[in-house]
Amino acid sequence: MAELARTSGEWLRGDGPESDIVISSRVRLARNVAGFAFVTRAAADARFQIVQMVKSAMGEEIQHRLVHHVNIETLSTLDGQMLMERQLISRELGRGEGPRAVAISEGERHSVMINEEDHLRIQVLHSGFALDDCWMECDALDNQIEETVPYAFHPELGYLTACPTNVGTGIRVSVMVHLPALRLTREIQKVHQAAQKINLAVRGLYGEGSQAMGDFYQISNQVTLGKSEEQLIAEVKEVVSNIIGWERRVRDMLVRDKRAELHDQVARAFGVLTSARSISSEETMHLLSSLRMGIQQGLIDNLDLATVNELFVHTQPAHLQMLHGAALETAERNTVRANYLRKRLNSSSLG
Repeated sequence: MAELARTSGEWLRGDGPESDIVISSRVRLARNVAGFAFVTRAAADARFQIVQMVKSAMGEEIQHRLVHHVNIETLSTLDGQMLMERQLISRELGRGEGPRAVAISEGERHSVMINEEDHLRIQVLHSGFALDDCWMECDALDNQIEETVPYAFHPELGYLTACPTNVGTGIRVSVMVHLPALRLTREIQKVHQAAQKINLAVRGLYGEGSQAMGDFYQISNQVTLGKSEEQLIAEVKEVVSNIIGWERRVRDMLVRDKRAELHDQVARAFGVLTSARSISSEETMHLLSSLRMGIQQGLIDNLDLATVNELFVHTQPAHLQMLHGAALETAERNTVRANYLRKRLNSSSLG
């Protein structure tokens, strides 16, 4: 786990389509094994059987792709939190009980969670706005697993899931977007309202139940029944495309009409991040958000998106402690975080 904490997943590289606004795209499929009760009703021995069945079902090709196999049941709290911060497991899987596991690919694009809310959660994560690529790879991985694992499926309802909102295709399509300009101009509420009208959810950085940090929002479908995977993906793509255009227009307006004010905000953020001796995770996210927009608007030189994207993750509590090599209290984390940021950012300069 410590070695994994020092790396960055491909989804953080910042070179995908529309990566000035879109951090990542994700497609996740919920599946259950026929003949077994849902996870919340399954006994420990049944859940253990499911873990073993799914592992054995991953043939040589899948095993070659999903190289990291992690037993979540025996994982430390810190290790589990680190995987959550990297978007590789959900909070439900990390904080659950009993036999459960995750298999992760080398570049962290592919992962399979076992015994989360459903028996399987198959996930593909890409940098930028790349939902079609995510779906193609996720569908292929799902088909490979289904060759040897019998899924719970109803001819009229589709795939059967623990939560009724996932019944049908079982697909969750989500896009993580960075919307600092819409937040600055207080238009972010309109994004929530527009999404809700067509059954899309706007959530925080870590999905359901989380708050927006660093102006990051996850936009995803809420219903999977009655529409095909392609229809659901098309709906999310259309809404996100409109939000991307909206955010860009507002950014351009801010640079045109309030350039000095915006430049000052970015400069202050850079100044604090490169000189602070103690800084919280929340403040770091907020200041890095300004820095990220500053890069896109040409207000910062010698700093790239990949570095800032990585800092968003590496300064989170679990990553910070893993990189430091020891458990830290809150005040200690704030000091270590400030030291880490100064070292990473002091070689950059403002435009």
